[in-house]
Amino acid sequence: MLAAKKLYPGAILVFPGSQERSLREFFIHSTLYAFEVERIKNIDLQKVKRLILVDTRQISRIGKFSEVLSHPELDIHIYDHHPSSPEDLHGSLEVISEVGATTTLLLDILQKRGVEITPDEATVMMLGIYEDTGNLTFPSTKEEDFKAAGYLVRKGANLSVLSNVITKELTAEQIFLLNDLIQSATRYSFHGTDVVIAQASVDRYVGDIAILVHKLKDMENLDVLFVLVRMEDRIYLIGRSRLEEVNVSEIASEFGGGGHPTAASATVKGMALVEAHERLIKTLTEMVRPKKVARDAMVYPVKTIEPERTLEEAGEILTRYNLNILPVLKNEKVIGLISKQVVEKAEYHGLKSSLVKEYMTTEFSVASPDTPFSRVQALIIGQNQSLLPIVEKDQLVGSVSVGDVMRTLQEEMMKSEKGVLAFESQPLYARKKMLSKFMKERFPGRIQDLLMEFGNVGDALGVSVYAVGGFVRDILLRVENFDVDIVVEGDGIRFAEEFEKKFPCRIRTHKKFGTAIILFPDGLKVDVATARWEVYDSPAALPTVESASIKMDLYRRDFTINTLAIQLNPRAFGELIDFFGGVKDIKEKVIRVLHNLSFVEDPTRVFRAIRFEQRFGFQIGKHTQHLMKNALKVGFLERLSGGRVFSELILLLQEETPLPALRRMRDFNLFHFLHPTLKFDGQAELLFEQIHHVIAWFDLLFLEQRYERWLIYFYGLIDSLKEEGMAELCERLAMNEKLKKRVLEGKLQADQSLLQIFSWINTDRNPKRSEIYDVLDPLSTESKLFMMAKTTQVVTRRYISLYFTQLKDTKPLLRGTDLIQMGIKPGPSIKKALTGLLKARLDEQVITRQDEAEYISKAQG
Repeated sequence: MLAAKKLYPGAILVFPGSQERSLREFFIHSTLYAFEVERIKNIDLQKVKRLILVDTRQISRIGKFSEVLSHPELDIHIYDHHPSSPEDLHGSLEVISEVGATTTLLLDILQKRGVEITPDEATVMMLGIYEDTGNLTFPSTKEEDFKAAGYLVRKGANLSVLSNVITKELTAEQIFLLNDLIQSATRYSFHGTDVVIAQASVDRYVGDIAILVHKLKDMENLDVLFVLVRMEDRIYLIGRSRLEEVNVSEIASEFGGGGHPTAASATVKGMALVEAHERLIKTLTEMVRPKKVARDAMVYPVKTIEPERTLEEAGEILTRYNLNILPVLKNEKVIGLISKQVVEKAEYHGLKSSLVKEYMTTEFSVASPDTPFSRVQALIIGQNQSLLPIVEKDQLVGSVSVGDVMRTLQEEMMKSEKGVLAFESQPLYARKKMLSKFMKERFPGRIQDLLMEFGNVGDALGVSVYAVGGFVRDILLRVENFDVDIVVEGDGIRFAEEFEKKFPCRIRTHKKFGTAIILFPDGLKVDVATARWEVYDSPAALPTVESASIKMDLYRRDFTINTLAIQLNPRAFGELIDFFGGVKDIKEKVIRVLHNLSFVEDPTRVFRAIRFEQRFGFQIGKHTQHLMKNALKVGFLERLSGGRVFSELILLLQEETPLPALRRMRDFNLFHFLHPTLKFDGQAELLFEQIHHVIAWFDLLFLEQRYERWLIYFYGLIDSLKEEGMAELCERLAMNEKLKKRVLEGKLQADQSLLQIFSWINTDRNPKRSEIYDVLDPLSTESKLFMMAKTTQVVTRRYISLYFTQLKDTKPLLRGTDLIQMGIKPGPSIKKALTGLLKARLDEQVITRQDEAEYISKAQG
């Protein structure tokens, strides 16, 4: 009304009935506002020449002003946001818009006319928007309402005042009334839709029933609620609905009221509460739309296939009937799905004689004929299941495909009065989430700025740029990871070259794969790749690379949790891209492959699945486990090159605690694949636990001595093998000669040194410090740490600890030049003298430089 007053300065403000409680409270308690609102009894209705209606156009809602409608010269202007109804008035000016609040459409007019508003006025108008939209939360709220609220904030609307007004506590009368409504609430079902009806009777008027209705709806989480309250000689009907099957405005109109499809009300005179209740039941029976269910969209009969049939036969059925997917039936029960894409890929890899049961999808959802269509839509579109079997008493009675869903939605769109725009304004399934704020909180400014610059360079080249893979996954897992991988929908090398021109860095390119590495002065490295698709010429082979879209690039990846991307271009910076349900699987802590031939194309994913499962505390999905076991059974791991297996094994052994992953490898019988006599039993587990403790101890020494963690664990892995078996395993893993020699010699030297120390212990011999040094110093750090983990002798561990903490860095104070000056001839004599001097210092026979000089003099005689 205040907004209308700004358009009609000479008009008088009048409420035809009672105000909402929050408005009353506002006007009663506010000392800042002095808006003139006249009582209707003070208005001479005969002198009314123009009637300006805001927030209504129904005759039943204008009270005594209905008496002026017969005036022949009356001019009516209407501003309203409610849907039309049979009792609507019509005027010479009608501004009707389906926004959440009438204030919103009036503000639009005020802005266009350049009418200024004060902060006080902005506060009152904001209250109007809050009242009509439930603080901008009602389903009827539109984008325009948010924009209007933003405009009012800019104009100085006082949100603190609003908060005090809209959060008033319930009165005692309202609490008693709410309790009566809760006690009387009864659930009914109309054509498959649940509706709750609550009723109460009070002798005195209680204001703001709408607040009580919202509280009851929120408390019980109700989709549809109708409330009937008798107060004095009237029945008040209020309805709320979240479902399209129940249009409460249409139902309220049967009682002489109206409103929105989601919120409406009516006031009824001359009717008893029981009579109103019966009439409401009858009206709901007639007007609630039957809920669309799976039966309405499904097709039957359904082409199926048995699990024992071959993929070649499945392909023939799919091609013959132009289908994309087949349910797999065993004893009339659906046990899986097989898709055309899987069949074609399998045939490409020479697997057409394989059985359907070996590559069918076994993790899938089903529905009954009475499953709500909304649920069917969510399963098919929201969970990437392109065909949904419809099952009744375990029997297949039909199916719904993604095409059936889209066709049904298209039919609904054509029925809609709003047409295409209404359809497009309701996204079917949101896969995008903005992470820009989260990234700002998680990343140092250096990384944040770098990501933004990548996006700017992408815009300059006209290409889309994404951060991908583990970097994105770890953001959602809240794991620190600054290893940035970039994918460019275009030429990745050209992108890197352009970046190098603008920023201090250098690049290394690999034209064969369309990749580049950007190297920064501070040591940071960023991998850049062209979005690509990988084609496998045969199972376990290295792929042929082709350019592709970001979606295809992500599809080639190993597991859904690694298919996430974040767009870096300024127009959509921080937008999370999730084509394959990676976010869902992260939330559910599940490792899943993207397609059924994943382990056929790249069997090394077996090791990766185990590694990620144990690193993150996830579980490998049942279907993914089935595919892993099938790949092992068929023998695809046997076709892998040793180098690829070794690379995966190193990554696994570099994990913080590789023992759980090795246990899982044992579950899948992978050690036999590495070497027929390789065992990982309880003794091996104990050894790995000791290695973990020893590494932790060594790291706490802060010696700044580099070592390779994986190699220590590898020594533990091969400890059960004989020397010949170790050599065979090194060959199987395609180690180069240098590494093979290092591994074998390091392991054998460790074992021999343990025997030497054991002989001291066994003979009760107390070795000199120099003897301990002589045994341990020639060994690598990895060999010494392995010895410390393997031994069960406390004395042996004490000797190795002594070496690291006291003996390792011992050096004579005198140098070769000093010895020459003392008369020793250059050559072998110098080396012999220094060795003797080192032993003397190790055994604490010399301390000072003078001690060493005297020691040399005595030795020379």
